[in-house]
Amino acid sequence: MKTALLVIDIQKDYFPGGKFPLVNPEEAAKNAYMLLQCFREHDGRHIHIQHIALKPDASFFVRGTEGSDIHDLAAHFEGEPIVYKHYPNSFRETNLLEMLKEWEIERVVITGMMTHMCVEATVRAAADFGFKVIVAEDACATRALEYDGTTIPAEHVHKAFLAALKSYGQVMKSEEVIALLAAEAAR
Repeated sequence: MKTALLVIDIQKDYFPGGKFPLVNPEEAAKNAYMLLQCFREHDGRHIHIQHIALKPDASFFVRGTEGSDIHDLAAHFEGEPIVYKHYPNSFRETNLLEMLKEWEIERVVITGMMTHMCVEATVRAAADFGFKVIVAEDACATRALEYDGTTIPAEHVHKAFLAALKSYGQVMKSEEVIALLAAEAAR
């Protein structure tokens, strides 16, 4: 099955010192990088997705700021495909779908930030477009949310959204994804 890796919004503003830090972004980025290196080493298709805010007064990911840059823990190398997006759904008003179709991709492995926002929107869209989906759960990060005076811890937000995303595809740890891809390649 032709598979591509999507690395969504692993950008500096989500890390300590950034304008919108998440919980444990370093761990998620390191796992995303492990998958990225696997795809690089085996000539697998992989795409970095970078969110750039449309409004110059946005609270983070402002064009031209260091915070909008892809973090070094999931470094984008010159010449690698990159998709610039302005909305949570990585397919919306981008060339992502065209790239995946051109490569005849059937399945996407999704990593990135934030689990409850851009990862979730992209997973659902990918499934709607007919792709098989794997979410590398330990290669994603999010933050605590607040509703009606109640704070929902980041770990609960992350797990709740992953539980919902199981309706759209598989949810696996990064090492399980690598083992699955290796087993498929050995056949």
